[in-house]
Amino acid sequence: MWPKVEALPDVREVLEELGSSWTLCLATNAADSTEELIWRALERVCLKGSFDKVYCAKNVGHRKPTPEFYIHILTDLCVRKESAIMVGDNFDTDVLGANKNGIRGIWLNEKTTEKRNGAMYKTIHELRALPSEVVGFLDSIEK
Repeated sequence: MWPKVEALPDVREVLEELGSSWTLCLATNAADSTEELIWRALERVCLKGSFDKVYCAKNVGHRKPTPEFYIHILTDLCVRKESAIMVGDNFDTDVLGANKNGIRGIWLNEKTTEKRNGAMYKTIHELRALPSEVVGFLDSIEK
């Protein structure tokens, strides 16, 4: 339904690198689109095979940052919140929303130089920095 769909720079390489060790999901507040429509959009930019699951507010029945949204995903994936990382471009909804539910977050801030880092969240300014931040969170989980 979107007239124009574009993949982020470096996304294919980053998803390929992370996909060898992680279950990768797309979680969105898209209320007008079903998971099927999102899969079609991913296919248009050759990313359909990069994700294991897609979750959208329309199908989940809840929106980020509600606990129900995250609980639904964690339950469906059989994943503990301590083992999950939410990556998003909205600090309040994606990162702090995940944090309030015990999930670590990485803020993809491509718009400014602002950096926010804490025990439960990190900032990256370009997607290619994601794998090293994920490793950093893994190290902190294991300690």
